[in-house]
Amino acid sequence: MDGILGRKLGMTQIFVEDGTAISVTVIQAGPCLVVQRKTAGTDGYEAIQIGLVEEKPAKVNKPTAGHFGKAGVAPVRRIEEFEIAAGDDEVKAGDEIKASIFTEQDWVDVVGTSKGKGFQGVMKRHGFAGGQGGHGSMFHRAPGSIGSSAYPSRVYPGMRGTGRMGGKRVTVKNLQVVKVDAERNLIYVRGAVPGPRSGYLAIRRAKRG
Repeated sequence: MDGILGRKLGMTQIFVEDGTAISVTVIQAGPCLVVQRKTAGTDGYEAIQIGLVEEKPAKVNKPTAGHFGKAGVAPVRRIEEFEIAAGDDEVKAGDEIKASIFTEQDWVDVVGTSKGKGFQGVMKRHGFAGGQGGHGSMFHRAPGSIGSSAYPSRVYPGMRGTGRMGGKRVTVKNLQVVKVDAERNLIYVRGAVPGPRSGYLAIRRAKRG
């Protein structure tokens, strides 16, 4: 298995062997259940669909309940697909996946939804410098010129401007697993990961670690 679902518990720091304190993110990884095994013959690609098991049961409609019932697992709120090697028949629907699939010193990519910041200006959203602060410039947090009046007499598509910030799917690559608590299904990852506390995360082995 190359991936698992989890929830972000928060950040803390731990001490390594040389006494250095490093910042880590604690992730409740699993337990997860395999909901569906997809194959190239039936679906066109090789993957597995897994769901995160939580304490509070999920309420689903009848079609979704039938999808989980086919695998013989209880309905869950969050499901995700992970690639799997072709011809790997060991993984099947109903199997359990835990945090023990990872070990210390592994490199992982963490995928989550970033915190939503609402509608923001260009200085916060894109890091623009802004204009002078004094002398009546009337140009403090404005974006500046976004297109000439003579030509092209319009704003080019893709121009950075104001708009909704955050709330997007973000992947943080090549994070090192510092510690794995298999009994409590906890993974300690060095550095920060996207999203708020209790946010859902997908943890998969790094492809270019």
